[in-house]
Amino acid sequence: MEKTAINRVLQVAYSRKGGIMTRQAKAVLGAALILLGVYMMLQQGRSVGPGFIFGHFWPSLFVIPLGIFFHWMYFSLLGRRAPGLLIPGGILLAAGLVCQFAMLLDNWGSIWPGFILAVPFGLWEFYWFGNRNRWLLIPINILLVIGLLFSAVFSISALLSGFASVFPFLALLFIIGGSFLLLSRSRA
Repeated sequence: MEKTAINRVLQVAYSRKGGIMTRQAKAVLGAALILLGVYMMLQQGRSVGPGFIFGHFWPSLFVIPLGIFFHWMYFSLLGRRAPGLLIPGGILLAAGLVCQFAMLLDNWGSIWPGFILAVPFGLWEFYWFGNRNRWLLIPINILLVIGLLFSAVFSISALLSGFASVFPFLALLFIIGGSFLLLSRSRA
């Protein structure tokens, strides 16, 4: 009985030594398929087609793999000889993660400071794996503080906007507290 081309491909794909997919590749693909399946189940009956998948997962399909590619070039392909690749790699990886979270949570309004944090992440990777120039810590720390400050402000404002029914009581509490402080100060 003669083997067909399909049988030969299947035999190579499932053989232990000459397989098409390594164990790591199977683990990554399996995890991605599980996450995609869970996300599709959570859509509760909405139609999920290629446009929906590209519309919601474009950062995971295009931006994050590009950041991983730059890291792979630095760590594997070039043998850690070009640390400058880590700057765009880190920025793309962090910005891709920010975009993916914003797409999944539909919360661009309070997640956008993550883009400011993407730049110090890429610069920090360059500092850590490069020649550790101390002057590089200045822009890293400035951008980190600005990004964390904006993150805190917009996270708190998003949290407080959920308590819209509490604001009249909070305003009354501030008025009473301020009056108490002013009156107690004039007596002393």
